Amino acid sequence: MSTARNLQGTGASSGIAIGKAFVLPHWEWDVPENKKDVTDLAAEFERLYEGIRHSKQEITSIKQEISGYIGEQESNIFDAHLAILDDPVFMNEIQGIIQRQYKAAEVAVKEVIDKFVNMFDLLDDQYMKERALDIKDVGNRLLKHLIGTPDVKLPTDNKPFILVAKEVSPSQLVHLNPNHVLGIVTMAGGSTSHTAIMARALNIPLVLGLEGKLVEPIQTGDVLVIDGKAGIVLVNPPDAEIQRYSELRESEVRVLERLQSLATLPTVTTDGLRMSLFANIASLRDLEAALEGGAEGVGLFRTEFIYMDRETYPTEQEQYEIYCQAASLLEGKPLTIRTLDVGGDKQLEYANVPEEENPVLGFRSIRISLAQPHTFKTQLRAILRAGACGTVRVMFPMIQSVEQFRAAKRIFDEAKAELRAERQPYDEHMRVGMMVEVPAAAIVADLLASEVDFFSIGTNDLTQYILAADRLNEHVASLYDPFHPAVIRMIQTTVAAAQHAGIGVSVCGEMAGDPLALPIWLGLGVRELSMASGLMLPLKSELLKASAARSAAHWAELSKLKTSRDIREALERLGMGCGCAT
Repeated sequence: MSTARNLQGTGASSGIAIGKAFVLPHWEWDVPENKKDVTDLAAEFERLYEGIRHSKQEITSIKQEISGYIGEQESNIFDAHLAILDDPVFMNEIQGIIQRQYKAAEVAVKEVIDKFVNMFDLLDDQYMKERALDIKDVGNRLLKHLIGTPDVKLPTDNKPFILVAKEVSPSQLVHLNPNHVLGIVTMAGGSTSHTAIMARALNIPLVLGLEGKLVEPIQTGDVLVIDGKAGIVLVNPPDAEIQRYSELRESEVRVLERLQSLATLPTVTTDGLRMSLFANIASLRDLEAALEGGAEGVGLFRTEFIYMDRETYPTEQEQYEIYCQAASLLEGKPLTIRTLDVGGDKQLEYANVPEEENPVLGFRSIRISLAQPHTFKTQLRAILRAGACGTVRVMFPMIQSVEQFRAAKRIFDEAKAELRAERQPYDEHMRVGMMVEVPAAAIVADLLASEVDFFSIGTNDLTQYILAADRLNEHVASLYDPFHPAVIRMIQTTVAAAQHAGIGVSVCGEMAGDPLALPIWLGLGVRELSMASGLMLPLKSELLKASAARSAAHWAELSKLKTSRDIREALERLGMGCGCAT
């Protein structure tokens, strides 16, 4: 057993875990010495193709296996793994080494994995660095089939443990039994990695980023306490610390039980102001979870995930059935459907989007839809038809000008005219809105407000674009600050324009679910917030203790502050009086 010590990593999936460590051996397949050179190239190519076939079958099987207990967005991670095996650059590199150098298939695969992983590791972009683990995961799976080496096995005695590893791939993670794995500690990785996303979906506490912080390695059998929110790992702590964290864990359970009891209560401030808390969803499974948490509607249906789990565009009927089912499940509560928002970090292989040096500012979102009007109209027809199933609204993403909104609205009106001529049931009076996530849209919000039925402020992209700071880039992540005065002012401008025009305005994105920001929305007069379903009940708890009048009275003072630090401190003071920042 190693010595007692406290370690600080990065919290990537919240929760407290207490248990014994199981250290996973570092899994990288070594190529046998007798597998260096070959003479029968045809046989090597056949071995390669057979390994690819087995790997694809295995990945597809994994995706089907996990689809029952994690969301669609998380299971789509394995589509990215399939895409790597279909990537012509990746495969051409392997084939080229076999053909030109007479190397065995596993040797060629190993060389290409190492080349791509090293290339990604050298990039400054943290998001791209984390994609190296996906390449390694896929490559190791292929090597396993070529070499015939079995998977690394976890303990089989069914005793719960905390998994410790240099890194854990998504493929390994999906085979972990959440009842046996209390938590995970990794040396490498980042909070935007696919492994971190999967851990959050499975509710497994995860602390990562301990590489370089261990003077002495963690050993199998060490007693660990991990805090997946604070990023703390205690190795062989004293009994008093174990007891303290045990009480904290029990307290978390009680808080969750208490929050669940709020799900059916009206969302009203102490002075009687009614707020609506809506959910952001990506699938029908997400919607079911949101309704359990008391969602009063859907403020953002991310339809791009319907497009990602396939090789061709979904048909009108396929989309209609999903949208109609969502509207029916809501039983009259509003369903706001955002049209296709791909490009940037969400690519469709079949969409023929060109590679770009800066895709976040490039050909994406509504720009793709307007350039592909037939595909756009297919989606709009499905949404309009779903309007006959419930209360449906449509919303265009990344609008930057009146001209752009009008262009999208023309195609929407054409879809209505077609359905009318075909005598298809649809919603003739469907409300049409737009996302405000581009600074240009916020600046001309007064002009756009006379054209649309509602605004939805996307705080994530709006903050990123206003501050010119990529929040996935570790070198500038500290500059990404939604409480920057420029962001607050741009939100204020947008809300004021909506209120002057008499149209609805909602806020979605991470800031909508942040209790610290609650006095901002109350002070501005925002009455609709949309967020991840897991944030709704904690925010509702604070809102039930808040005073809208108090927030409004302090808004003038708040809007004049010069730094984000001043704004945060003022919001914390406001929260102390209404519970908004606890």
